[in-house]
Amino acid sequence: MPRGKQVSAEQIIAKLREAEVELARGKKVPEAAKKIGVTEQTYYRWKKQFGDLGTAEVRELRQLREENRKLKQLVADLSLDKQILREVIAKKI
Repeated sequence: MPRGKQVSAEQIIAKLREAEVELARGKKVPEAAKKIGVTEQTYYRWKKQFGDLGTAEVRELRQLREENRKLKQLVADLSLDKQILREVIAKKI
């Protein structure tokens, strides 16, 4: 896999499953990582991050992250509106 290439969570899970098959066949982690086209370090990072997640859970996680991003943006907008209103009130007094 080329360095710096973005890989979706679903692709990572598929590659981790492929690596698990190779490990079950008796291969060592460096061989399994090479087979799926990543470094051993990347394999362990992915395993730590996505090891226990299924495809449906990854979709749900992505949706929750997107919802969280939108909510943070709303809070920031409302905080800005509140600050502007306070400044307007302060000028009138």
